[in-house]
This record gives sequence, C-alpha cells and structure tokens, in this order.
Amino acid sequence: MSNKKIKIRSVNETDCVQFYWTRDPEFVLPGKNGGLEMCVEQEFATSRTSDLKTLLNSFLETAIVAVKAKAAVVRVLLPDEQTLQVISSVGLSGEELEAERIVELACEDCGKDAFVHGLCSTDVDACKTRHGDEPHQQFRSVISIPLESRNSTEPLLGVFTLFFDLPQSSSGNTATLAVSFADLLGTLIEHIKATREAKREELLLVRQSIANDIHDSLAQTLNYARMNTTLLSGAVRSNNEVMATKYVRDIDEALEISQKAVRTLITDFRSEMDPAGLLQALHKLVAQFSRQHNIVLDCSVRVADLDLPLEHEIQAFNIVREALSNIAKHSSASHARLIIDHLCGYYVLTIEDNGVGTFSPVEGHYGIIIMRERAQRIGGEIKVESTKGLGTCVQLFFPEPEINWRTTHG
Repeated sequence: MSNKKIKIRSVNETDCVQFYWTRDPEFVLPGKNGGLEMCVEQEFATSRTSDLKTLLNSFLETAIVAVKAKAAVVRVLLPDEQTLQVISSVGLSGEELEAERIVELACEDCGKDAFVHGLCSTDVDACKTRHGDEPHQQFRSVISIPLESRNSTEPLLGVFTLFFDLPQSSSGNTATLAVSFADLLGTLIEHIKATREAKREELLLVRQSIANDIHDSLAQTLNYARMNTTLLSGAVRSNNEVMATKYVRDIDEALEISQKAVRTLITDFRSEMDPAGLLQALHKLVAQFSRQHNIVLDCSVRVADLDLPLEHEIQAFNIVREALSNIAKHSSASHARLIIDHLCGYYVLTIEDNGVGTFSPVEGHYGIIIMRERAQRIGGEIKVESTKGLGTCVQLFFPEPEINWRTTHG
C-alpha cells in the first residue's frame, strides 16, 4: 500500500510543532480470522471492475497492439490537481504497476508544462524520474500524452503513457498514432464523467423536490397542529384543567419532537453533495476545514475512481463531516488525517486525530448513533477507537456495491 498523500494544510508547517503519523490505521474486516478468509476470497475472486475501468482496459489493449508498445497506463488527475493515479493498466507486472501507481504531476516525466503543451517522449536511461528503477529495466522509452478536456474549464483530465522496448521519436508515426488514441481516451473519460455528473444532478434534484414537498406539507401541518394545542387547552379547561393541561404539554412535546425530525429529514435530503462526486465533495470539505480551524489536516486518497450510488456518497460524506466536526469541537488536536482506501472489497474511510483521546463511543454521544445509522443504510459499519492522550480514530467501512448497482439505484 502506498503512503503517498494529498496534503492540505490549515497552517504552515513551520508554525506548528512537528508531528508524524507513525503507521497506517488498522482495518480488520468482519468475519472469521479477523476477515482474513474474506480478504483472500476477494483477492482471488473475479474482478468487479467499474464500467470506466472495463472500457479503458479494452481500449489500452487495442492501443498497445496498434502502436506496438509493451505496456500502457491511464492516470487521472485527483482533486488536489497535483497528483496522478493509475486508473487502468495493461502489460505491467505487479511490481511495475506499484512503481507507477501514484506520481506527482510535476515529477511525471518532464513535468506539468510538458503535459499541458503536448506529448513527452523520454528515453528511460535519460529520465531522472525513471532512471535506475529496477521495474523499468525492460523498457527503453516512454511516451506520455496529456488527456485534455474539450468542454471543461479544467484542461487536464489525466495522462496516457505508453512503454516501449525500443527508442521512440516524439515526431514519428508511433507518436502521431499515440496522440490520436489519447484524443479518443480524453473524449471517453470526459463523456463518462459528464454522464455521471448529470445522473447525480438529476438524483439530487429529485431529493430536493422531495424535501420541498415535506417542507410545504408535513412540516407546516405539524406546526399548525402545535399552534392549535392552545385551542385544545381552552376547549377542555372547563372539565379537568389539570389533566387537559398535561395532555396539551404531552401533545406539544410530541409535536416538537416530530418537527425536529422533519427538519433533520429535510437537511438530509438537501445534502450539499457535489455533482462531481464524493471525492470532489470531500476535497472541498477538507479545504473548508483547513480554512476554519487551526489543525493540520492531511488527506490521503488511495482510490482513483470512486463511482458509488448517490445514497452511499451522501451518507459517507455526512459521516466524514460529523467526524471532522467532532475533532474541531472536542479533540484539542494539532493534527488530523482523512484516508480514503479500498481494501479487500471494502471502501474504508478513516478519520483520525492526535488529540486528547477522551471520545467515548456510547450511544447518543457526539452523534455516534446518527453516524451508525448512516453507515447501516449503506450496509456499512462504524468503528471507533479512542485512547487517552493518543487521539481518536473513527473508521467507516462498507462493501463495494455489486457490479450491477446502477440497475437498482439508477
């Protein structure tokens, strides 16, 4: 597992006492042997790839044959706009893929400027980034081409990289054909992203409409009923004033509780989920947290393409937001981190701090009951560990949705 991180700092490192995370949080799967059997089963099971990855793998196989390359990878630009992560690869061994999995945009081959302005053809022996890397000894040259957006304000979607066992020219027929494949790849990725965003936008609008209906009907009706408790008190006062008043108080209290529940429901439906998806929404949440609090927050994204049902995205987003709110209010921490990972068929979101560690994961405390309910809605669980003086770790994990989840969820 790579430890490279996307880092968003709330304050300059020089302004803080230095702090280092010494290890990754542990993730123990449910099931026998701490989840070991399930993990092994997932590792050797048929891959449950997303539509995008399936298409890209097929595309890369065609491209390799056409340009006579030995291997190819497609990287997408993560929300921090500084890091590239492999989303699809063909022809690389496990060791080679691990070496290529995450790179800084400015470090990849000849740097960001080369990507923005055109293809980069590099001899492996002359490349400062790749020279001396044992996994790349079988390759003699690399061609990297930016995947550019045609419609978005953000011009760079990712990078298409081809590996060859012979030197390649940046102006030859191979390079020209590679650029054509890159154009098609960019169009494909942009189309799929736009389709996903349009679908999310549509579902969010449906939820907004439901919230409006609840507000305009049920919430106002309950408020009207509460106002009429005074009339009820006056109507029954002549018979038994003590009991009538008691009933009025009971009704009033019940209506108040119902009204709060309705407001919570409305808030849930009026989620601030970004149409671009969960990764983008979390990136904005981290940036907002960093602006508002004097806590250094590290965000490590270890999945390149997170395509989930909208309900999963909304519940995961709200759980992370609640956990970060708890850190800001109660932890007295100087550092915190958010890790987004995929392990053995589960998505795992970990929110950890180095605070006082006095969190007590009992029902009703710090909103833990709401977090657990949210996790259960998507088939997941919440695990909380807190040690006095060593901080608190909140971990949300839920199984990867079935490959046909779109048929069920739209």
